[in-house]
Amino acid sequence: MNRYRAVMKIVETGGFTRASQDLGYTQSAISQMVQSLEEELNTVLFIRSKKGVTLTPDGAELLPYIKNIYHAYRELSEKRNEMEGIQNATIRIGTFASVSCHWLPGLIKMFKEKYPLVSFELYQGDYTAIEQLVKDGSVDFGLINPLAVEDQELKTISLKKDPMLAVLPHSHPLARHKKIVLKELASEPFILLEEGSLNEPMDCFQKHGIEPNIQYIVHDDYTIMAMIEKGLGVGILSELILNRIDYNVSIRKTEPPLARTIGVVFKNKKILPFASRQFLEYLMEEYGELDARI
Repeated sequence: MNRYRAVMKIVETGGFTRASQDLGYTQSAISQMVQSLEEELNTVLFIRSKKGVTLTPDGAELLPYIKNIYHAYRELSEKRNEMEGIQNATIRIGTFASVSCHWLPGLIKMFKEKYPLVSFELYQGDYTAIEQLVKDGSVDFGLINPLAVEDQELKTISLKKDPMLAVLPHSHPLARHKKIVLKELASEPFILLEEGSLNEPMDCFQKHGIEPNIQYIVHDDYTIMAMIEKGLGVGILSELILNRIDYNVSIRKTEPPLARTIGVVFKNKKILPFASRQFLEYLMEEYGELDARI
């Protein structure tokens, strides 16, 4: 299976050198793995140039099958580990920044107190990327807003509500108010957090017939806070990420109030690796099940 993993890592990192570093092999060993697979498939998978490494047309067509083989083998290995016990298993989770920074670490810590040898692999992205990671088997499940899931064949469970709050420069006139009316906030230069297939503030604006004055679209919560601190605009961010910040900004509730749901998305709970099922059950025990599409 190392050959398939090598191909996936080369695609992920964009080169043989970085792939060899990440996987702990020499570059020569990685090249031999790829060459062996190419000989077996009777094709060439990669084109090397000064600009880096790219997939050939055959490589691009074969990549989904290579991923499927690798992930199927991993599931087989997880099943074997399940039969031997949970302790040496790996749980792979797709997640987004505010959850991976401010919620997930505490959950992992408590779970590892019970299962200290379980390891975790976290893959970070926006809602669209997380859903795709679940669909192609790169992760066991994803932490996401269930409303963002577009594929109706995927299963979702809602876990908790996360309020979303207005963020403004300290010197902004609206910062004197205890609550910020959305219509007033929308008229200011607005910095929008891009989260993929669903954007909770934009949905709320549209629901109330408000057209925000979007001046910036940013993919990182912390960048938005730094921009607001410098007086470039205002924004709406989740309470989860605003709980521990060092930025000199004002945080206020909105009127009407705004919140997002945090939940999980997966293919089929019954066929999840045993350790991942246990962690999912642990999440549900800790936070309860708000809603489910299973």
